[in-house]
This record gives sequence, structure tokens and C-alpha cells, in this order.
Amino acid sequence: MTTATYHCELAWLPDGRVGSDVTVEVTDGRITALSDGHDGDGAAPQGTDAVALPGLVLPGAANAHSHAFHRALRGATHAGGGTFWAWRECMYAAAAVLDPDRYHALARATFAEMALAGFTAVGEFHYLHHQPDGRPYTDPNAFGAALVAAAAEAGVRIALLDTCYLAGGFGEELQPRQRRFSDGDAANWAARVEDLHRAHGHADHAVIGAAIHSVRAVPADQLPVVAAWARSQDAPLHVHVSEQPAENEACLAAHGRTPVRLLADAGALGPRTSAVHATHLTDRDVADLEASGTHVCLCPTTEADLGDGIGPARQLATAGVPLTLGTDSHASVDPFVEARRAEWDQRLATLARGHLDADALLRALTRDGQASLGFGDAGRLEVGARADLVAVDLGSVRTAGADPATAAAAVVFGASAADVTDVIVDGRPVVEGRAHVLGDVGAQLTHAIAAVREEAP
Repeated sequence: MTTATYHCELAWLPDGRVGSDVTVEVTDGRITALSDGHDGDGAAPQGTDAVALPGLVLPGAANAHSHAFHRALRGATHAGGGTFWAWRECMYAAAAVLDPDRYHALARATFAEMALAGFTAVGEFHYLHHQPDGRPYTDPNAFGAALVAAAAEAGVRIALLDTCYLAGGFGEELQPRQRRFSDGDAANWAARVEDLHRAHGHADHAVIGAAIHSVRAVPADQLPVVAAWARSQDAPLHVHVSEQPAENEACLAAHGRTPVRLLADAGALGPRTSAVHATHLTDRDVADLEASGTHVCLCPTTEADLGDGIGPARQLATAGVPLTLGTDSHASVDPFVEARRAEWDQRLATLARGHLDADALLRALTRDGQASLGFGDAGRLEVGARADLVAVDLGSVRTAGADPATAAAAVVFGASAADVTDVIVDGRPVVEGRAHVLGDVGAQLTHAIAAVREEAP
């Protein structure tokens, strides 16, 4: 039995209140007791060996949408302008040179960067499966196994969202550089993922989920197969949805329906499903998402970086659609930047403030984000929950001046990943005093990214 006690100067509690002098007792990775003092003097309980966590302590954030290998692209795709479709060419070049060993090193460093930022779980939308010519490795799940191992070493939980990717577009064959993404059909995909689930789905730090890359990459008659596998395992199912207007136009031309309606007709929506991006939606799309209980994962910095547009976050929230947040292409790895960008983008679109407040954004980052990845027992500071604690400095140049009444808003709208001082994941210290247990994460990123860029055409 492993036990520990933490004393939080301030803590954001499930009712949205910031409590003072909160003591959290942890046994075997779970919160077993939580007491809230009200004197606010920040002193640790007398006569205990509690570990002091100064500043504001939050539950662990969930990065609900990640492509780990995209981290190698940061800063390298901005020459010449263009659109998402131009950026995609750079992405294909990076994907072409990866093997399981290179990907393991890059993902481990990328996941460690997430931990330093306060993410305790990641939803890895994984579609890089085979050798460049499409032939399986000796272990057909070598890439998936590398990602699960990378997350364990970096100290974060992973929902490995194994992605079905079968076509180059509506009615189009795969391009040669897309062959390594494909299993040929959804039945083959399901058989491979079943093996992955048997091998890794029972690890405490891992969930094996499913993903439909997009309705342009999975033919309509194959969508129900993926949805059925996710239902059979009670697993999360994620899908890129309406990321660009061109996707919607092509879907309407091919099927006479929007992507959301096509997914609804295939039985792919529901409380386990996350529609990623959902940037260009109709009113009926929003109604379908709300009626089915589907999550929507916003990735504001990627959507801005790629020029994809501003999604209807306010309309979705008003309709009761649960929102989550992801860093997607890792133009930035910072939960607070993603959160405030979601609100600020709505301000830019509407010329008004106050659409998503600090509590709503923190719920998206924590409780709802964790649940969307299959970690429904995380994202809350309460007895029985996974012991994920993230301490944020309230004395930095970005957060100075915060008090208990303003701490949550000061962090959401002012803090950065650099203000995260300590991170405990499932009761295990992963970041202490802004240092990760793996050591110099910057140096590890530098080495792993160089190994990709040196080989990329």
C-alpha cells in the first residue's frame, strides 16, 4: 500500500469553489480523504508530513486530441502560407520517415512536455500503423505498443484511439503516402485493434479506443463496423468532423448529407463519441450532437494555426453539448492557452465577452476531457477519484495578484504551462519543482525531432 498526504494552499473543488488549506490523502493512486480548511493562511496541518503544494491545485487536465508525431512540425510549416491542405503535405513528409523506435522517442518526449504543462492524460489519435509501403510490421501493432510504452515512461495515461483510415477521399483510392495508415477495410482494422486491446487494454494507464479518421477517409459502408467495435468494448470513439468547409462540400456532393448526419445514420454518435473540431456545423448538426450526447473536442490553437476557422463553441455549450480541449498538432502544448483561446475566439466572432467562463473551461479541461477518453474516474478532486493533482504558481509575473476569489479565472485567462510547478498522476509525482522525472525534456525533444527532420524529404 502506498500512501501520501498533500496540503494545497488553494484547490479548485468539484462545486466550482476554490477552497483554502485543502488536505488530500492518497492511497494506491486514489483520493481516500479530502478536507477543506477555511482559515486561508496556507499553513500545512500541524503534526503531519504532508507535501505542500502552493498556488492553486487543479485536477489533472486531459489533452483530448493529440497526434504526437506532429510535434516535429512545430515552427517548420510556416513558409509560403497556404491552407490546411498545404500543411498536410508537410505532415505526410514527417509520417513517411517514422518507424516504431523513432516514434517512441518522439512520443515519450512529447508526452513529457504535456505532463510539464499539467496534462495527466492524452487522447492519442493514432493512424500511423504499418510500413511505408503498407505492409504490416512483424508485430502489426508495433506503433501502438510504442505509444503505450511512451506514455507510461512519460508518466501520463493514454487513450490510444486507434484510427481506421481507408480512402484518400470520397470515392478516391489511397495515395501512396497514405498506404501505411490503412488496414484495407474496417473488418481488418477491427481484427488488428482487437489484438491491440488484448495486449494493452487492461493496463491501468491505458485505454484502447477507436477512431474514424474522417468521413472522407472511411467509406460510409465501413463506418458502422468501427462504431460497432467501439460499442462492443464500451470504448471511446473519436472522429475528425467538419474541420474544413471543403470536407462538408465534398460530403454533401457524395452523400447529400453533412458529416454529422452521415455519422448519426451509421450509429457512430453517442456519449462515448467525440467529434473533433466540429468547426463548420449546421443548426441540425448541433441538434444531432446534443441529442446523442456526443462530446465536441475543440483544438483552438491548431484551428488558428491552420486557418480552419472558429467553431460554434457558444452554440454547442448553450445546447448542452459537453466540450473538451486538445492540442492536436501541438502548435502549442498549454492547457490554459487552449482554454482561453476557446473563449477569446468566440469574442472575436461575436464582438461580445462572456461565453465560456473559467469554471466551464476548467470542466472541459478536466472532468469532461478525462471522461471523453474513458477515464471517468478522473478530473475531480473528490474521494474515490484518481489522484491527479496539478499545482499552478500564483506568484509568477502572469498570475501575480490572484486571490482565492479570482484564482481560477487568473489561471485560466492568465497562466501558462510554465506556471505549473508540480504534477501528480495516479498518486505518482511526475513533475516536481517544474522538473520532469525523465530529466531534460527539451533536450529529449531536440534529439527526437532532429531524428525525424534529418530523414524527412
